[in-house]
Amino acid sequence: MFIGIDLGTSSIKMILIDQNQKILATATSSLTVQSPKNGFSEQNPQEWIDSTMNCFEALKLKKPNEFSQTVSLGISGHMHGATLIDKDGNVIRPCILWNDTRSHQECEEFEKQNFDVRSISGNITMPGFTAPKINWIKNNEIDNFRKIFKVLLPKDYLRFILTGEFFSEMSDASGTLWLDIKHRKWSNKLLSCSFLEEKHMPNLVEGNELTGYLKKELKDKFNFNNNVKVVGGAGDNAAAATGMGITNKNQSFISLGTSGVFFTPTESFLSNTGDAVHSFCHCLPNKWHLMSVMLSTSNCLDWICAVTSTSIAETFNNVEKFYTDEDTINNSSYFLPYLSGERTPHNDPHIRGSFHSIKTTTNATDLQYAVIEGVSFGILDGVNSILKVNDNFDNIYMVGGGSKSSFWIELLASLLNRKLSVCDQSEFGAALGVARLAMFQDDTINKKEKIVSEIKISKIYEPKKNNIDILLRRYAIWKDLYNSNNKIAQNLNF
Repeated sequence: MFIGIDLGTSSIKMILIDQNQKILATATSSLTVQSPKNGFSEQNPQEWIDSTMNCFEALKLKKPNEFSQTVSLGISGHMHGATLIDKDGNVIRPCILWNDTRSHQECEEFEKQNFDVRSISGNITMPGFTAPKINWIKNNEIDNFRKIFKVLLPKDYLRFILTGEFFSEMSDASGTLWLDIKHRKWSNKLLSCSFLEEKHMPNLVEGNELTGYLKKELKDKFNFNNNVKVVGGAGDNAAAATGMGITNKNQSFISLGTSGVFFTPTESFLSNTGDAVHSFCHCLPNKWHLMSVMLSTSNCLDWICAVTSTSIAETFNNVEKFYTDEDTINNSSYFLPYLSGERTPHNDPHIRGSFHSIKTTTNATDLQYAVIEGVSFGILDGVNSILKVNDNFDNIYMVGGGSKSSFWIELLASLLNRKLSVCDQSEFGAALGVARLAMFQDDTINKKEKIVSEIKISKIYEPKKNNIDILLRRYAIWKDLYNSNNKIAQNLNF
């Protein structure tokens, strides 16, 4: 038996699977996020521990015999978070999360070096990444900075609690800006940009490699029969990709979740920092991936539904009818989906969401359509950014809560002019991915090359020509709206 733990922003999800990868039991425990100031996003790491223990208890209650036979486990986590540990193993301050934008000035500081930072890190310096968060702490909380013994990513802090070991793996470490992406090792040059040394970092492994064993007190507390092995695991998107079997260059996925992601593996290190494309290591050896990221995707939909007092199902029903009339689309409003700033392709922490071309005839459905269209244009932005350096992907899978809408997928298929496949991926996809990585440590499994298999496709959506000319014309206008808005965005934020 194998356990997959997914440390998400809003909850911890945990699954128990057998050697056939059948999910035997699942558990979920919620988390909270604190926003003490505009642009700040933090989390208390103690919640991760409490929720993990709650999920262990739930799995044990549901499948006590199978749970006790667990051989190994893997951990996935939301990336970029700065969890600071002192020499006694205590957390110094709340973890600064991936969607925190306070360190935009420190990003400029980080790149002002006598060498090319981006050529090593493979990425443009963004407030969401770990490194500028540490620079912000040095500039604003010097006492906390001086206490730093280790900087751990969220899942790697949870690993420390479970095993007592300091390890990270390549996919998650890629999001720190301290990793030499091409050579898969910590870069002393990049660490020096944050006034740190390699001693402040955990050891590095691949996602399927051993990092230690569950502590004896936890083994005894939960009645595990085996010394449970803990593998490297993965960052959240690499874990989700592994859960779907997306590890080869012709594969990719679009996630319409809280954030919007386009992810495609590569066989070597590639980079497009000009469009803020993420260039990361994959969680399996000798594999990399490119990724575009929108910070606000399904949460834009949640927001407009709340504002218009309409359910998601009602909203999609309204919008689908709205979309049948060409004149209505031509004259509808525009929406910039930047509720929390943006990454790909703008790397703009100051930009915010906005409606444009609102008239006396504008109604709730018009605004709902504008939001879904605007998010779709943002996904197209991301795909186009990756196409500049890599066009090897053929198969695109759709995942995330937004993928449940046939209308939305059909709209995206037309915009991208590509086939899109919906698979039987559940909300536990990232947990399945790291449970698969854990299976590599089971010596009784002979054909380990078959562990990460491609997930089953349930439906394929083909591009449709109706309204595509209108959409592409509106896309061009939408891009101009960003170019105008970003000139004043910084003055609007206080």
